[in-house]
Amino acid sequence: MAKLYFYYASMNAGKSTILLQSSFNYAERGMRTMLFTAAVDDRHAQGVIHSRIGLEASAIPFDAQTDLHAMVAAETEQEPVGCVLVDEAQFLSRAQVFQLARVCDELGVPVLCYGLRTDFQAELFEGSATLLGIADSLQEIKTICSCGRKATMNLRVDAGGHAITEGAQTEIGGNDRYVALCRRHYMEQMGQ
Repeated sequence: MAKLYFYYASMNAGKSTILLQSSFNYAERGMRTMLFTAAVDDRHAQGVIHSRIGLEASAIPFDAQTDLHAMVAAETEQEPVGCVLVDEAQFLSRAQVFQLARVCDELGVPVLCYGLRTDFQAELFEGSATLLGIADSLQEIKTICSCGRKATMNLRVDAGGHAITEGAQTEIGGNDRYVALCRRHYMEQMGQ
C-alpha cells in the first residue's frame, strides 16, 4: 500500500537535501519520480528544488490551481511513476493534500512531502495542518538552535537581524530572512 509521508522541520534542517537524496535513490533503482515545488518560491529559479549544500533538480511548480492528482494520473498513463516528492509542502492547499492522498490510495504511488510545520508566528500553514491531520507517516527532521537545543521555530528577521512580529504568513526567504530557534529563544526574540 502506498503511503502519504510528511517530513517537517524548521528552516535550514536539510529538507530539500533529503528530498533530492530520496529522488536519487529511486532513480538509481530505475524508478521515475515526479518532483513538485511551490511556484511562489522563486529564490533560485522557478521550478527548481535547490538545497543549501548545492544540490538541485528540476521540478514541476505548483500553485493554488494545480490539480496534483490529475497531473500524476496523466503521467502514470504514459510511464510508471515510482514516487511523488513535494518540496515546500506547507504551501499546498487542503484540497491538494487530499489530491495527494488520492495519488497514494487510487494510483498506488507513494508521496513524500517536505515542508515547514509553522510560520514565523508559530501558526500552522494550511498544507502542513492538513498533512499533520491525514498523512500516514509523520517524521520530524531535526536541526539545532545556536544554543544547541532542537530548533522547532522559525524567526523572521529584518536586514539588521531583529525579530519581525507581524506581517503576511508567506514571505519567501532563506538565511537572510529566517533563523531556526528553539522555543525558548524564539519566545525571547518575539518578546513573549
